[in-house]
Amino acid sequence: MNAPPTTSPGRQKRTVQQALRPTWLWLLAPLLLPLFWRLWGSGLNQPAGLVSDLATAAACFLLCWYAPRPLRGLLLLCWLTFQISAAELAGAVQRLPSWQDGIYLLDPSFVRNSLDGFHLFAPWFASVMSVATVVAMVAPRPRCSAKPLLTGLLALPLLLALHGSITAAQPDQSTLARYQALHWLIADALAGNDWGRADAPAVVLPASLRRADLAGQPLLATNAAIQHRPNVLLVVLEGVPGIFLPDIRRLVGEQTPALEMKELASATPEAMLVPDFVAHSHQTIRGLYAIHCGDFSKLSYDTPKAFELQSAPDRAAQCLPAQLAEHGWQTHYLQGAPLAFMNKDQAMPTMGFAHVYGLEWFSERVDTDFIWGTTDDDFFRGASRYIQTLQQQNEPWFLSLLTVATHQPYAADEEAIRRYGSRRAAAIAHLDQALARFISELRRNNVLKDTLVLITSDESHGAEGVGWANSWGLALVVPPESHQLPRVKPGTYGLVDIELSILDYLGLPIPEGVIGRSLFRDYHAPRDMVSYTGGFLRWQTADGDLYECSRDGSCRVWSETGIVGPRSASFSEAPTDQTDRLVAMARQLDRNLAGAPVKTLRFADGQLRDLPETITNEWADNLVGAQYLDFPEGSTVHVSIALQALSAPPDGVSLKLILRQFEHEVTAIVPPSFPVLHQGETCSIDFSFTNEQARQAFSFHLIGAGRDARIQLDRFDVTIDSRG
Repeated sequence: MNAPPTTSPGRQKRTVQQALRPTWLWLLAPLLLPLFWRLWGSGLNQPAGLVSDLATAAACFLLCWYAPRPLRGLLLLCWLTFQISAAELAGAVQRLPSWQDGIYLLDPSFVRNSLDGFHLFAPWFASVMSVATVVAMVAPRPRCSAKPLLTGLLALPLLLALHGSITAAQPDQSTLARYQALHWLIADALAGNDWGRADAPAVVLPASLRRADLAGQPLLATNAAIQHRPNVLLVVLEGVPGIFLPDIRRLVGEQTPALEMKELASATPEAMLVPDFVAHSHQTIRGLYAIHCGDFSKLSYDTPKAFELQSAPDRAAQCLPAQLAEHGWQTHYLQGAPLAFMNKDQAMPTMGFAHVYGLEWFSERVDTDFIWGTTDDDFFRGASRYIQTLQQQNEPWFLSLLTVATHQPYAADEEAIRRYGSRRAAAIAHLDQALARFISELRRNNVLKDTLVLITSDESHGAEGVGWANSWGLALVVPPESHQLPRVKPGTYGLVDIELSILDYLGLPIPEGVIGRSLFRDYHAPRDMVSYTGGFLRWQTADGDLYECSRDGSCRVWSETGIVGPRSASFSEAPTDQTDRLVAMARQLDRNLAGAPVKTLRFADGQLRDLPETITNEWADNLVGAQYLDFPEGSTVHVSIALQALSAPPDGVSLKLILRQFEHEVTAIVPPSFPVLHQGETCSIDFSFTNEQARQAFSFHLIGAGRDARIQLDRFDVTIDSRG
């Protein structure tokens, strides 16, 4: 028999070379994939975004075409990482990366942790993009010539001019619909830290942003709450926008299809709905501050006000938990995630909560691969048990609940993902069912007869195709006297109004620093309302105008339009002086807790921390909540840490402190190393550093590992001296 023909290695090599013959198409393929992805999802409905995709691809093509092969490979790898990460961010919270978080989207360790379990929002996009990028990295490149460079230099200005004109003609479209992710990152970076002129004149805040407004007509005929002191239950849902409630979406007039929480709607037929309800910013800790302290969360990336409360004890005493505790209510906080992240183990007690529990409280939770905490089903079963315990006591109680399972990458089982079509939809469905069962159980156990229930959200993760939904919060009110309330509450409200509303309902005095309007009163005059989400500063004025300013420099104004609601085609460019005034007022709202020039932020005072056997995730395994701090230019920061190893394996416990800015590791500051600790041993470290330039979003990650290891974190103080 004849032997089968063989192919020599040389021939195989020539075959591969022929398949990957020098051509610009291999290089252009991964750069144009975001454009094709947009076409597949939205067709021609986002012309500005398509032009932005094309312009960005052309610019990156020129950069990669003339780069040496090693540099070209690095550029393509950065492009791949950034585009996949931006697609996941857009899928999770319906926004593009800003310059502040663009750095950590390029950080491989952060991307790896954020995509834990590889639960991608867009797996096909990531797969095809990865293959196309690898091929472009290994494909040979033709000889360079000046023709592509000249063509690109001529085409880019035309494409950018075309993008600008289309954007100006379609201001109602979201940033996500108008920009390629990298294009937006560059535009956002060029805008710098602040909007408006640095020399903008001082402004006086409108009265509605400076004090409580109780001038409205009470909705409840008699305030029986003053007599029997009902319980108060706050249910805060992670990232849920108002558009998910079918009745609320119809009332606002938004026609875009969205996920629906029909079970919750059916379980709360007596609830008072608040359609026009605003979430002021992103980040859970900021939303929790606005909810519990009757104040706007910061409209910037500076240190959250919840952390600054430690240096403002008088203001902290005015927060809702502290006020209710002062008047005889037991105060409890329960969340489904670990407390250490974002310092909630310190921030919530500072607000006045006497009992604060996180993931560690749920000892009977079902084991899942969800990185951030417990599932919503487990959470609400635990919350029901918690309330049963509270009901056995003779004092009124205030309980604030915070879910976590609708946080990217979402807690959902594979069967539900197949049934609902996506991981996010499945997680929302799980939340809907679990919350509906929880409400029904409260009703069966007669808890609702003596409890004011308010269901809201900490922030809004938005909705596809509705850019302003990033500012659309959720509010349902279920009091014992629901028959006295309207089904729909007209008027504009927001997270800032929750404390005032609860105090007003209970007939308690309103502290001087608390602002807002009461949900239990009718107001006939419009009001100012503000939010900063999805890259837009949105300001609704008492005159009935809506200013919407993007970080790409555009600022437009609509008449008789609110933050919540569809945008009309009729708008005008906002005058520069008015834009500067709004920006100055936003800065002033941020600074109302600035405090003394020297302030100490405390992130531990004896908390016990169980260590993992091995470090699997720097974010989830972080032992301290000192995140997203800002340090002024010329300031000096002193860090003081003291801890004790309560139990440790024979070879001891190893700890490490990692410093990050915008989640990118800071190597210019080298903290002292921790010694290996054995059982019963203690250690303390102190170090300082000076900030020649202002720092924002600065975080401390304290991580450690050891089998059956536990430490007591006695001190983690960060003292900021701003005197220069």
